[in-house]
Amino acid sequence: MTSFSQLGLAEPILKALTAKGYDTPTPIQAQAIPPVLAGRDLCGIAQTGTGKTAAFALPALDHFVRHPKPTPIQGCRMLVLSPTRELAAQIAASFREYSRFVRLSVETVFGGVPIGRQINKLRAGVDILVATPGRLLDLIDQRAVTLRDVEIFVLDEADQMLDLGFIHALKRIDKLLPRQRHTMFFSATMPKAIAELGDRFLTDPVKVSVTPAATTAERVDQFVTFVGKTEKQALLTLTLAETEIDRALVFTRTKHGADRVVKHLLAAGIGCAAIHGNKSQPQRTAALQAFRDGRIRILVATDIAARGIDVSGVSHVFNFELPNVAEQYVHRIGRTARAGATGVAISFVDEEERGYLRGIERLTRIRLEPMPLPEDFNRRKEALPKPTQAPATAQRRFKDSRAAPAAADRPKRPFRPNRSRHGVGAHKGAVTRTR
Repeated sequence: MTSFSQLGLAEPILKALTAKGYDTPTPIQAQAIPPVLAGRDLCGIAQTGTGKTAAFALPALDHFVRHPKPTPIQGCRMLVLSPTRELAAQIAASFREYSRFVRLSVETVFGGVPIGRQINKLRAGVDILVATPGRLLDLIDQRAVTLRDVEIFVLDEADQMLDLGFIHALKRIDKLLPRQRHTMFFSATMPKAIAELGDRFLTDPVKVSVTPAATTAERVDQFVTFVGKTEKQALLTLTLAETEIDRALVFTRTKHGADRVVKHLLAAGIGCAAIHGNKSQPQRTAALQAFRDGRIRILVATDIAARGIDVSGVSHVFNFELPNVAEQYVHRIGRTARAGATGVAISFVDEEERGYLRGIERLTRIRLEPMPLPEDFNRRKEALPKPTQAPATAQRRFKDSRAAPAAADRPKRPFRPNRSRHGVGAHKGAVTRTR
């Protein structure tokens, strides 16, 4: 398919796509939309950033346009399950954009906000409900919502659902859904446990994939620096001091680790914020918006929180700590090199993490390019300020629109490491792509 008009979507949906300037479907959309319009269940393997939200949203909206029904009281016609709050909010926003010329209601429910407000919103029913599993079951237990009227069910980011321990919640939700329904199932990877979960939810599905399972973005240059555990922070601080890094995500394994990284970066005068499960929803929303607006150029995140981050212009991903689940590496570096752009992923690996690195290289079938420490690393790290020197207002710095110019206003001089003796801190010379 070369255009959305060839897919046979209803006129109000095509009008909304035209208003957004969308004309050509992405590969996952071109493969998924026709069988879904034909009524088939779908199993899709696709990373975030491939356009998969539209792959399930557009045919669902087409169904509602062609089969109008009253909104069910305290129910919903479509249920979309998401593993994180940020991703749920992002999916709901996409539905509202695509349905701007259709009279449909869209609501989002997730934890971290008062449940009473959500109960009130659901009382009259909703056409499309986007939810995280835990909060959805809370609302079901309080008899605020029922799933008996669900016509279309979407399970998004299935592999992350399992990583977060939602398997029992998903099985319970499955029992509450009607047997006669249209189901779509999406995952970035398809290990055995995910395939078994798909078998539970899907009936004779069409299977589509835009990249082979467990492969990484082709346009991401991937590097690894072997460094002592206690030296990682100094290396990160010195590397991020490069003003040419446009916008970067830094991943840690733990919430406390993310906070420690932010303290050190703020002490060095590098504007940043953390996003993780211990942050309140307003804090997470504010940090993400500041990152999206360019008021901060560094966002430090845990894997759980990062699933909802869909920000254009991320030039670099830093794995401050390698994930202990190899598939998570695929998700992390998929945050860069979107919409045809290129990106750089750099992993800091200490002695204890070498086993994780071997697992990642086996899974991705790629050997990360070694990148030595900067030649003057030991001297430069001693000059770095300590976290106690951070100003008291540093945590609020990203709220100040003057803290950093928007990404679009900064000169484009992309930092790209090379394999020379200058190490990670070097930005001159050509980059050698991963083998």
